[in-house]
Amino acid sequence: MPKGISILDIVDILLVAAFLYKLFATLRDTRAVVLLRGLAVILVIGAVSHYLRLQTISWLFEQTLTVLLVSLPIVFYPELRRALEQIGRGELLRSTRNTTREAQTHLIREVVRAASNMAKKSIGALIVFQRELRLGEYLETGVRLDAQPSRELLQNIFLPPAPLHDGAVIIGQGRVLAAGCVLPLTRQQLSSNLGTRHRAAVGISEVSDAVAVVVSEETGTISLAVGGTLERSLSGEELEERLVELLSPTKHPFLRKNEGWA
Repeated sequence: MPKGISILDIVDILLVAAFLYKLFATLRDTRAVVLLRGLAVILVIGAVSHYLRLQTISWLFEQTLTVLLVSLPIVFYPELRRALEQIGRGELLRSTRNTTREAQTHLIREVVRAASNMAKKSIGALIVFQRELRLGEYLETGVRLDAQPSRELLQNIFLPPAPLHDGAVIIGQGRVLAAGCVLPLTRQQLSSNLGTRHRAAVGISEVSDAVAVVVSEETGTISLAVGGTLERSLSGEELEERLVELLSPTKHPFLRKNEGWA
């Protein structure tokens, strides 16, 4: 062991590294990661301008650096509060889950079948799939579940007069993370026969890369919102194909066409 470095120093470094890793994993659950990327770009520009001795850019960077440091706690206040709450509940030390291809296939099956069953009975539903950009701030508006996905669970959540049926279900890492969540509404001029669920589905797809499945209680049709656009009147097979395309890292075989949706 090099002179001057003790076992306690190594333990200290490993603990700090583990804490920073878990803190970053927590921030990935919010839009703060996008702000951090923007801040990193600004810092890189400042370092490059200083290295190349670009006087004007370096002066502007130095003048704004203090403002940035002061504003960071304000900008990241919701994320910092949530991280402290997770530390208090011991959640920051929990391991993260990786969604396998088999689990993803099972998840898509259960959501498609639940949506198809609810469409037949004209039960309204809004199911959001979290992708790369995490939806932590919207998870906090609902009731945390962290449950295994199943069609029975989803149908029970949206069956009136269940207390959570008016909100959205958010799914991530192969789990039903929360229900009864409040989502932002789009400002687009949608068709007059589309209600709040459709506006919320489009809204969340505008502010994030999430994919939202909507079942209309008025018409019993299934729609899919992605990238600020709404794909309407999808069949169960069409919904499945789109979800496989949008959620899977690589395309894999769809469900057999002769499987029922009940």
